[in-house]
Amino acid sequence: MDTPEQPQIYLITPPTIDPVTFPDRLARVLDGTEIACIRLALAGSDEDAIARAADACREVAHARDVALVISNHVLLAQRLGLDGVHLEDAARSVRAARKELGADAIVGSFCGTSRHDGMTAGEAGADYVAFGPVGDVSLGKGTRAERDLFQWWSEMIEVPVVAEGGLTPELVAELAECTDFFGIGDEIWAAEDPLSALNTLIAPMNTGG
Repeated sequence: MDTPEQPQIYLITPPTIDPVTFPDRLARVLDGTEIACIRLALAGSDEDAIARAADACREVAHARDVALVISNHVLLAQRLGLDGVHLEDAARSVRAARKELGADAIVGSFCGTSRHDGMTAGEAGADYVAFGPVGDVSLGKGTRAERDLFQWWSEMIEVPVVAEGGLTPELVAELAECTDFFGIGDEIWAAEDPLSALNTLIAPMNTGG
C-alpha cells in the first residue's frame, strides 16, 4: 500500500453511543471530511446493544463507502456484516482473526508502544498497526508512543501505521510526516460540533504545519 501524501483519518466511535442520535452526528462528520475507516469502539459485552449501534453506524458508513470495523468482536464482525476487526491484544489474535474472517476482511492490531508487537502483528497478517497513546491520556500505563517510533516504522516497515490517543493540533503537525492514519475519537465527540472539532484538530496537517 502506498503511503499517502498526508495521513488519512480513521474515526473512532465513543464507547457508548445512542443509536437514535449518533448516526446523524456521524453522518455530518463523514459528509464534511474524507474518512478512510470507522472503528466501533464500544464498551461492554451486551450483544444486543452492540448490534443496534453497529446496525445504525453501518447504514451511515456503507452508504458513503466507508469501511466499518469493530473492536475485538471477531464473531460479531461477521454476524453484523462489518468490514473487519480491530484487535487490542497486540499480535496475539491476529492470525486467528484472519483465518476466521478471510483474506478480504480488515484486521488491525493495537500494539501500544511496542515495535516488537507491531512487527509480530504485521507478520501475522495485520492490515495496519496502531500505536498510542501519542498524547496525554489517563488510560493505560501512561507510556506514550513517541515520534521516533513512528519515524522508525515508516522508514522500515511497509504495514500502514495509525497514531491515536490524546491527539492535539501540535501532535498532528509533529506526526503527519511519519504516520499513515490518525485515529481520532474522544478528541471530537464531546464537542457540540464534532466536525468543527475535527477540522480544528487536523488543520496543521492540511496546511503543512
